[in-house]
Amino acid sequence: MESGEPPEPREPGPGAETAAVPRWEEAKTFYDNLTPKKKPKSPKPQNAVTIAVSSRALFRMDEEQRIYTEQGVEEYVRYQLEHENEPFSPGPAFPFVKALESVNKQLRELYPDSEDIFDIVLVTNNHAQVGVRLINSINHYDLFIERFCMTGGNSPICYLKAYHTNLYLSADAEKVREAIDEGIAAATVFSPSRDVAVSQSQLRVAFDGDAVLFSDESERIVKAHGLDRFFEHEKAHENKPLAQGPLKGFLEALGRLQKKFYSKGLRLECPIRTYLVTARSAASSGARALKTLRSWGLETDEALFLAGAPKGPLLEKIRPHIFFDDQMFHVAGAQEMGTVAAHVPYGVAQTPRRTVPMKQAPAAQ
Repeated sequence: MESGEPPEPREPGPGAETAAVPRWEEAKTFYDNLTPKKKPKSPKPQNAVTIAVSSRALFRMDEEQRIYTEQGVEEYVRYQLEHENEPFSPGPAFPFVKALESVNKQLRELYPDSEDIFDIVLVTNNHAQVGVRLINSINHYDLFIERFCMTGGNSPICYLKAYHTNLYLSADAEKVREAIDEGIAAATVFSPSRDVAVSQSQLRVAFDGDAVLFSDESERIVKAHGLDRFFEHEKAHENKPLAQGPLKGFLEALGRLQKKFYSKGLRLECPIRTYLVTARSAASSGARALKTLRSWGLETDEALFLAGAPKGPLLEKIRPHIFFDDQMFHVAGAQEMGTVAAHVPYGVAQTPRRTVPMKQAPAAQ
């Protein structure tokens, strides 16, 4: 028998009845191995934790963006069609998406019939013609992304609620602002200055506190009256929970999935780990942050109060798949240390918006 050919089935002869069955089973196994493995079924959007990711957050498309900017949309589409069998390189959100899929695999093993898992949607204002290259890239990396939203040059933000989006990640700051204005948790993702290995078995998500998990109430006090008044305000309101910020709901969704592992006795082996990384100081303003989380029935696995120290060095030790902050100063510091950082454009710390939108590319999310 040639290598790679199925075993030839034999009719059982006298005294060989017991030998014939394993031979047929061997042939069946051979053909089963040739059959493509069936991918798991997509959950209903309303039952899942939906993460909408733009094409330029998931993949690197710098050359394509340059062609669009310099040569226009027709040349851009032509280039994409000519290169549709060449997969894109991974972008800044790629490790995060892989970590989500790793968690899903473990959830499916523990809860085979549950749809309370992550569901990833690729959202892009690319034309449908570019979809083949995106599909080829997703299949190349063996990603499980079945839902696409390609809007042909129009903003995709109006579709996010229809997809029951819990978090929207994009490389386009204007689209992220649109999503925040619609009450959707969103952030602009930036590539790190250097590559740092992240966990393959545990999803790690780090959050700033004020204007990310919490409202910007305290930041407004600092901006208007200074740090001394801020410390007095926090002490006086220590037992009054802060209002929620734009990513409170995403932390809540992560906590719900964590509890599914806890209920199986896997708290210490949980494949989701969350971090509060805040410029607050513990003694003077930390209690209100922790009590606010407690009042919401939420927690983070670790709480790191830096009292104004840079966040980058600590994030380098944590190695999160993504870090959310409302201030570009901290985003840049995280990037320098190899962390995928995401800017949340919410609160008093934001610069005034431009009144004239910049020209957007078809892939510009």
